[in-house]
Amino acid sequence: MDVRKGGKHRRRFRTGSPGGSPPGPARPGFWRSPLRGPWLTAVFGLVLLVGVPVMFVTGLLSYAAYNPDLARINDQTPDKGVLGFYLFSWPTSPHWIYRVTQGLHVTLGIVLVPVLLAKLWSVVPRLFSWPPLRSPAHALERLSLLLLVGGVLFQFATGILNIQLEYLFPGSFYTLHFYGAWVLMGAFAVHVALRLPEALRAVRGRRAASGPPAVGESAAALVTPRPAAPTMSRRGAVALVGAGSGTLLAVTVGQSIGGPFRRTAVLAPHGQEPGTGPNGFQINKTAASLGIRPSDTGPGWRLTVDGGGRRVVLTLDELRAMRQYESALPIACVEGWSTPDQLWRGVRLTDLAALVGLAADTPHVLVQSVQRGGSFAAAVLRDNQVRDGRTLLALRVNGAVLSADHGYPARTIVPGAPGVHNTKWVTRLGFGELS
Repeated sequence: MDVRKGGKHRRRFRTGSPGGSPPGPARPGFWRSPLRGPWLTAVFGLVLLVGVPVMFVTGLLSYAAYNPDLARINDQTPDKGVLGFYLFSWPTSPHWIYRVTQGLHVTLGIVLVPVLLAKLWSVVPRLFSWPPLRSPAHALERLSLLLLVGGVLFQFATGILNIQLEYLFPGSFYTLHFYGAWVLMGAFAVHVALRLPEALRAVRGRRAASGPPAVGESAAALVTPRPAAPTMSRRGAVALVGAGSGTLLAVTVGQSIGGPFRRTAVLAPHGQEPGTGPNGFQINKTAASLGIRPSDTGPGWRLTVDGGGRRVVLTLDELRAMRQYESALPIACVEGWSTPDQLWRGVRLTDLAALVGLAADTPHVLVQSVQRGGSFAAAVLRDNQVRDGRTLLALRVNGAVLSADHGYPARTIVPGAPGVHNTKWVTRLGFGELS
């Protein structure tokens, strides 16, 4: 008797609760919401099945827009290896391409937050299924689930922080977000392969939307054996989540449209609109915040143009004396905000290349700023960007001289390029150089 009691006692110690039942949140009946079930989880899952790949593709396009294979100065994700298989020369037409792709990426990421949280809430019981590992196949599924949940939370959290210009994470956002996206999508693909048939059956009504499914099926972990009193229907829960996403859309999309609609983007960071007038449109960083001194851009400022073994040094007056062109182009940044088209006026980069004998076959160009260090201090533009007639070393915008915060005395403006490649306070152009 004592031995049997001791054995029973040891079994109770191993399981963590009387009678061999699982401990804590793994215990049947611990999660009591009557809303959880295969149908609700499947609905949220199918929305994410569409939304997450769109975010992934637009995120990869955002990375390609930096032309990372062109020069290390453009690339903050070294050793990407086969993960960069898809990279291509970023086009200049249509001139709003980056504004649309990155606006879609950021806006969709915000809009999907309620769906993501609702999906995670709906599957919480499954995360605590007991025993934790039942077979090698189950172990693989659990690992993919860990990577999926961790990856999606990491990607959404770092993305939202970046949108808010809060760089609380260690290291480069580009590196973290790029590698994190591939980890997430690997786990996402495994999860879809395992769960998509079940989700489709649940939505089509081939299994009950309420009540416990057959014992041993994965959906059993979602349905509580002791449901609490319902406070809304499952369809009501879907409508509530949809209303949350719609509200976030209404208070976010304005930052990608720009202009007067930016005032509707109440969750976007504000305070980067430098007054009114011709220069009164969005910026990321002020001249003062980046240590741009008046002496850097004052009467002593010069533009150095190098290429083909030749060098030309120009004053601001000499630049103004060259033939001036106009381009109507927006500024669009990785954080998701963009401006409507602004009317820029300045000198074509092809004309500046001609000064050093490179008119016939204009190569790529290294653009350097008076800014000291940081991701905005330099960029390399591809030859197709240089040769586009709309690419300018701009001296004026909307009929006025550039303000200090918009890059006085000169900045590049490039159709279709991320805002970071529209370098401000330009002091040197190195044609044919990469660093």
